[in-house]
Amino acid sequence: MARIADDLWKYNLAKITVVDTSDDYKLMLDPLPCSMYPVLKEVWVPRYLLPTGLLHQELVSGYHYDWHEVPVFGDEIEHWYVGVVDDAALNITTPI
Repeated sequence: MARIADDLWKYNLAKITVVDTSDDYKLMLDPLPCSMYPVLKEVWVPRYLLPTGLLHQELVSGYHYDWHEVPVFGDEIEHWYVGVVDDAALNITTPI
């Protein structure tokens, strides 16, 4: 009988941590390491959705996509960091 040595869900799901990078624009600062930004949201998504532009969609209401960090692949779960900017920091008004 064949035996699978590891959990398959690790290969089918990716963790996305959405961080607020608004202060970089408000204070005109250089980018910080991903772990230094406030976390707005963490979600788990099927990995097959990542190439379809999921990262560029609105992940948090009132925020716009800024950047994402390509994950390092290894024994760990695929973990993406996505930076978003508050509409107020960009002086964007949303239509009513």
